[in-house]
Amino acid sequence: MSQSVKNIYVVDDDAMLSTMLIDFLHTKGYNPQACGTGEECLGKLAGNQGLNIVVLDYYLNSVSKNAANGLQILEAIHELDPDAHVIMLSSQESYGIAARTIQKGAERYVLKGNPNAFQEIAEMIDEL
Repeated sequence: MSQSVKNIYVVDDDAMLSTMLIDFLHTKGYNPQACGTGEECLGKLAGNQGLNIVVLDYYLNSVSKNAANGLQILEAIHELDPDAHVIMLSSQESYGIAARTIQKGAERYVLKGNPNAFQEIAEMIDEL
């Protein structure tokens, strides 16, 4: 695990999935924080020092219908912290959506349905 990793945020409105991913990342030695909305994540990122890593869901409006979607939050993250690393985690299998998130600054796009998704995310974090 990279010693420079200080802040890992899991942004997903699916509380069960978020809890499972956070528990998994704890077993890998990380200390991630859950954010139920992108706006909550942006609040935590504001003024943070150190390397920020965000695992971001594409659809974030199942709990709050007025919540911004992952693409909007991705853009806002890079405005707040241009050096933040963003990994998109989504159930959307559309190549177009994946390509758009990469074009907007996400480093990777991981499908939730992938049985190795959590391991892939941990390996990506290890590489940073």
